[in-house]
Formats: sequence, C-alpha cells, structure tokens
Amino acid sequence: MSKFINISQVSKILNLVDPSSKKPLNYILRYWEKEFKEIRPKKINNRRYYSVKQVEMIKKIKFLLKIKGMTISGAKELLNLKINKLDDSNIDSLKTQYYKKSLKEKSSLLLEKIKKIKRYGKKNSS
Repeated sequence: MSKFINISQVSKILNLVDPSSKKPLNYILRYWEKEFKEIRPKKINNRRYYSVKQVEMIKKIKFLLKIKGMTISGAKELLNLKINKLDDSNIDSLKTQYYKKSLKEKSSLLLEKIKKIKRYGKKNSS
C-alpha cells in the first residue's frame, strides 16, 4: 500500500507557506493540478491526497517554475518530452541541477541535526 499525503502537508514539504500567517498556500497546488496532467490527486471525502510519486513530480514542477524561472507552457513541454532535458548524465542538465539542489537541502538538514546532537552531547557531559 502506498502512502498518501494531504494537500497541506505537501504545501509544507514544498515550502509553499505564507510567511506572515504560516498557512499553507494550497491554491498553488490546486492551480498546478489544472495545468499539469501529471498531478492527479486521489480525492477521499472531498480532500486531496497525493502519492509519493506525485509529490516528486510536484517538486520537479516547482523547481522548473520557481527556481529556473520557466513558464508553465515551457515546463509542460519539458515534462512531456520523453527524451527530455532532465537528463541526469549531462552535468549541465536541469535534472542534475534539480537533484543537486535536493541533495544540498538534505545535507544541510543533516548538518543541522549533527550540530544539535553535538551541542546536546556537550551539555550532558559537563
């Protein structure tokens, strides 16, 4: 059985949150659903739930739109190409840049956790 994530959790994962109120910006995901056929959430009791595979696709879409500054039509074209420019063997490709950014985020989270562990370890040893 695959895990499903609700729309608010996906918004928080993608950091699509209003800075002042800290509320998730779910309308962005609902708009992207209309624009990209790759995103089709499962609706249970009129609530949207996304699979892990769909969340990965949404992360790629966000990367193309927000980080690379592509238009929606450009991102659609790129995602629709079977031999697309998201080729990970080319060092300058968008897919490589996407995974590089993802790895940087994960490694910075790990470094923060290690620093916290070191800090707490020092306090306990005194």
